[in-house]
Amino acid sequence: MLTRSASTTDDEVGAKDGGKHDQGDAQLMDLDQRIAALTQNMLRLKFYAVLSQPSPTPEKLKPLLPAHFEYMISLEKRGVLFASGPFSDAGGGPPNGAGLTILRAASADEARALAEADPFVANGLRTFELKEWTVMEGSLGLKINLSDRSIEVA
Repeated sequence: MLTRSASTTDDEVGAKDGGKHDQGDAQLMDLDQRIAALTQNMLRLKFYAVLSQPSPTPEKLKPLLPAHFEYMISLEKRGVLFASGPFSDAGGGPPNGAGLTILRAASADEARALAEADPFVANGLRTFELKEWTVMEGSLGLKINLSDRSIEVA
């Protein structure tokens, strides 16, 4: 085990551990440089993820589903909504009432206000957790057909 006091110099540490301290620093530097090289061109685009959970059973959400959809569509048309949708169990089946919404917002406060205005949340039928999300990597494919002005998402 290597110990170091406030008066111990890097040269003394290197002498005591046979140069392993210097190798560790070099490996850490190499790792930091590798991470920097791998991430230098990544997108780093900030979004806010709203992870929502139903307070009652999912069936009680149904009467407010049209208002929820209208609100989500309005966010989409304003350019605030990146993506949104319900969760289902991994084996399939109907949505379980929980969902994920990704928002383009200038701040966490703005994202929180948008999430709180969802009719499900405003009427006490859903709670949510807000997380900042940084997109670093991934891909999105679009095919634009000029002849009929259609767009396909790949």
